[in-house]
Amino acid sequence: MKKRALISVSNKENLVSFAKKLVEQGFEIISTGGTLQLLVDEGIEAKSVETITGFPEILDGRVKTLHPNVHGGLLAKRENEAHMAALNENNITPIDMVVVNLYPFKETVTKQDVTEDEIIENIDIGGPTMLRAAAKNFKDVIVVVDPSDYDQVATSLQEGELDQITRKKLAAKVFRHTAHYDAMIARYFNETTKETFPESYTVTYEKVQDLRYGENPHQQAAFYEDVQHNGVSLAKAKQLHGKELSFNNIQDANAALEIVAEYNEAAVVAVKHMNPCGIGLAAELHNAFTRAYEADPISIFGGIIACNRKVDQETAEQMHEIFLEIVMAPGFTDEALAILTKKQNIRLLEIAEIQTDEKAYKLTTVKGGLLVQTSDDGKVKESDLEVVTERKPTTEELEDLLFSWKAVKHVKSNAIVLGKNKQTIGIGAGQMNRIGAATIAIEQAGEKARGAVLASDAFFPMPDTVEAAAKAGVTAIIQPGGSKRDQDSIDVCNRNGIAMVCTNMRHFKH
Repeated sequence: MKKRALISVSNKENLVSFAKKLVEQGFEIISTGGTLQLLVDEGIEAKSVETITGFPEILDGRVKTLHPNVHGGLLAKRENEAHMAALNENNITPIDMVVVNLYPFKETVTKQDVTEDEIIENIDIGGPTMLRAAAKNFKDVIVVVDPSDYDQVATSLQEGELDQITRKKLAAKVFRHTAHYDAMIARYFNETTKETFPESYTVTYEKVQDLRYGENPHQQAAFYEDVQHNGVSLAKAKQLHGKELSFNNIQDANAALEIVAEYNEAAVVAVKHMNPCGIGLAAELHNAFTRAYEADPISIFGGIIACNRKVDQETAEQMHEIFLEIVMAPGFTDEALAILTKKQNIRLLEIAEIQTDEKAYKLTTVKGGLLVQTSDDGKVKESDLEVVTERKPTTEELEDLLFSWKAVKHVKSNAIVLGKNKQTIGIGAGQMNRIGAATIAIEQAGEKARGAVLASDAFFPMPDTVEAAAKAGVTAIIQPGGSKRDQDSIDVCNRNGIAMVCTNMRHFKH
C-alpha cells in the first residue's frame, strides 16, 4: 500500500519541489483548496480531501478536513491491532505524513485597518487539529509545519526513514507552533474584551536571533520579538552598521529608547548599565548631544545613545570623537553615515516612530513565577503640580522640574536627578537610601548644582535629602509627596527659599 501524505498550506514556499520528492518516494498526496490547485497546475498528481471523506467542503471552507476518515487515519496506532481493525472496519486508510501550516493570523491581526471579520476568518481550526493529531501520533506519522524542514525530511526519506528522534523533534515544533498561534489569538481576544489580567496569562514571542552570551559569558541568551507589538521596538530596528547586538546592548538600548520617547524637543540620551548617564534637550540635535555628553563625559564612554531626530553631519562629527557602542535614531544623513561608519565596531540602528503611546506590559520572572504589570506610562503636566512651599517655582525652574521628572522615572530606585537648563547634571541611582542617591547626584553636579532643580522618584521620609540639596544650592524640588513627614521637608525648603512641587505620583523602578 502506498504511503499517504496530506498537504494543506498557506505558506507555499518551496512546496512544489518538496511534493515532487514525496511522489518520487512513493507517496500518494491528498490536498485541499489552493494547495491542491497549485500541485495540479505543477503537474503533481494529487487527490482532493473530498475523495477520502466522501463529503464536500462546506461553510466557505470552514469544514473540510474535520472528518473521521482524516483523523482516524492520523491517530491510529499502527502497532495496535484494535486500532488497525477499526480502520479496516470503517474503510479508513492510514495517513503517514501531514504537511500543514496555518492561516496567516499573525499577518492579519497586525495589518493596518483590518476588520474583525478578517481576523476571525483567519483563525485556523482544521489545520491545528490535524497538526496536533499527527504530532500526538509522531511515532507513526511524520508531521511538518515549517518549510525550512522540507529538505531534511526529503533527504532522510531518500536515505531510508525518519528516525524517532527526528520525528519527535518535528512534533515538538508543532506543539510550539500551535501554542504560539493560540497565544496570539488569546491575546487578541484579551485586548478586545479588555481583560487586563486574565485567569491564565499566556505570552508568546518569535526568536530574532541567538546571542553570543547573556549578561556574562557563562550565560546563554537569545532575543525574541513580540510580533503583536506595534510601537517602537528594537526587534523592528534596521541595523545599518556594526556587529550583532549583545544581551547587555539590547537591555541598555531599550532603556535609552524608553527615555528618549519621553521628550518632544530634540533629545539625546546616553545610557550605561540600564541607567541614563546624560540627557540633553535643545532646539538642534547637535546641541542636545553636547548637553548629554557634558552631563557626564566619563560615563558616556562606551555608552548607548538614543536620539529622537535624524543624525546630521555636525552631530555625527561630535559622536565620532568618543567611543560609543550604539547610536539609535529615526535616521542618519548620508554625511553622518559616512562619518560614523569609519569606526568598525559602532552599531548604528535606525528606529522608526521614536514617540509612542502604545500600552504595554512589563514581565519579570521570579523563581517559579511571573510578575506582570502595566508599563509605567504615568505622565505629569504643569497643571498637575501642587506647589507646597511659600515660594513658587519660576517658569525656567518649572521647565527643568518637568524635564528632570521625566528623567528620574527611568533611573533605578532610589533615584535622584539634578537638572539645569534642560540637561542632567547629576544622577544618583539604585541606592539603598535616598540620601545616598542624593549625595552621589550632588557630588557629580559639583558647582553646577547651584541654581539647579532636584527630582526624586519617591517621597522624602526624612528631611536629610532636602537639607543636602539646600546646602548644594538647589533652588527647586519635584517629588511625589505623601510622606507622613512631608512637612519636615517643606519647612526646610521654606527656610532656604526653595520651591517644592508635588506630583502625587511616584516612579519606583526596581
